[in-house]
Amino acid sequence: MSTILLTNARIVDGTGAPWFRGTVRLKDGEITDVSRVPEQSMDAETVVDVGGNVVSPGFIDTHSHSDLQLFSDPTLAPKVRQGITTEILGQDGFSMAPMYREGGSEEWQNQLAGLAGRVDHEWTWGGVGAYLDAVKESGVAPNVGTLVGHGTVRFNVLGMEDAEPTDEQLSEMRDLVAEAMDEGAFGLSTALVITPCSYATTEELTALAGELSPYGRPFVAHIRSERGDIWNALDEFVNIGATAGVPVHLSHFKLGGPLQHGKSDRALALVETARERGVDFSADQYPYTASNTLLSYVLPPWVHAEGPEQTVEYLRDEQARERIRADIEQDRIEGWDNPGAYSGWENVVIASVESDANSDVEGESVAALAHRWDTEPVYAVCDLLAEEELGVSVINHFIDEDDVRDILSSERVNVITDGLFGGNPHPRVYGAFPRVLGKYVREADLLSLEEAVRKMTSLPARSMGLDTKGIVRPGMDADLVVFDPDIVSSPATYDNPRQHPKGIYHVLVDGEFVVRDGETTGAAPGQALRASR
Repeated sequence: MSTILLTNARIVDGTGAPWFRGTVRLKDGEITDVSRVPEQSMDAETVVDVGGNVVSPGFIDTHSHSDLQLFSDPTLAPKVRQGITTEILGQDGFSMAPMYREGGSEEWQNQLAGLAGRVDHEWTWGGVGAYLDAVKESGVAPNVGTLVGHGTVRFNVLGMEDAEPTDEQLSEMRDLVAEAMDEGAFGLSTALVITPCSYATTEELTALAGELSPYGRPFVAHIRSERGDIWNALDEFVNIGATAGVPVHLSHFKLGGPLQHGKSDRALALVETARERGVDFSADQYPYTASNTLLSYVLPPWVHAEGPEQTVEYLRDEQARERIRADIEQDRIEGWDNPGAYSGWENVVIASVESDANSDVEGESVAALAHRWDTEPVYAVCDLLAEEELGVSVINHFIDEDDVRDILSSERVNVITDGLFGGNPHPRVYGAFPRVLGKYVREADLLSLEEAVRKMTSLPARSMGLDTKGIVRPGMDADLVVFDPDIVSSPATYDNPRQHPKGIYHVLVDGEFVVRDGETTGAAPGQALRASR
């Protein structure tokens, strides 16, 4: 592996400390020297004068959905082009391992088609370790690690059934979590608004989170509500961490819908209260006012309880469709978040479908689609999901910009993409990190450059236990990004999302260029990371 020298650099080291001018030397995948003398002479096979631009640690995306995409596109260009050098997969309760259930891989892909898509790559793995081996064999540009998904664990034992596990079944689920920890998973994730995770009781979650305690790894959650019942949902989350004695990490911190807009100060106060209780609480956030998830998320929980094939049957059955419509419009299921009715169908926009036959609906709201199809919005949802066999993702506009800014300002919150690939994707797939540097640092002066970089590097590294990443320092991994702070930005929009950022020139993973002079190199030096004890 060649030795690389990055000279004439403005070094933002990831700690939050003020930048300084200097030179960075890389060898064998490691930072070997950081000199404050700009013209320091060091031996190197490759010398790159970065022209006074920023050299910072590579950005760490702690909420990624590249789990299957990386097999079909190992370059992951939309990610590395925005400076991301490490991704944490297995989010929202939906990891791709463990998978020991007979026929489970096909059924799991069908269930998650709107979230992760389907992959042509042969599903050869069972446990987390074997999945990471498959990633290593395939090759990938950024480093990737994975959480183990609560939904995946539950699916292995209970399928999609809406039921409390027996003592024996819960023990089996706990064993799967412990096995995943032993094989290098970085923590346990859940999404308590999406089935089968939403079927779980607090007691089940606490028992599974308890398996993390010997490893010191986090319980990562999309909490049970981000809307009307957010305060009870946050309390449940913190109490799980306190009872299980584990760190907790809140996924995509936000307050959804008009009822909660403007209450970010109250939510942030709860974070500080949790830490005062002794709960290690951290969070992440995408810097946008719209979410991105699977369209089947808007269906009542009972529709999913017998697996994806039966879900599609329900969507085509007249009696079941009427029950679905009534459950949504009359909001008659206690404890269900009911996102479609809560957000308004005009704010739920189709992002991607799997078939060419329906590609014309991408970018159209459910309300507009229902008008065009001359039907009610709920029936338009049922028809589209049935035709696409659940393979539909949506963008949901329901977040307030002032709350985005307040949460982004918190020292506890790191930046993420949480982006889904395919169709007309959310612009965060291409632009979350440069958007922060352009819009919120340079234009709005909401954050200093150094603080923004800390929230993209050492903060997420700390939250996920990535001990050799996130800081420009000798002995740390040679994952770096070079960008111009005066022009870095994201042109990606909801209408035209597939636009790479401006001002990001070089990205190195393990000491190798994956982006050079603003273009991907095709290199795939990324590591399949395993958490260490």
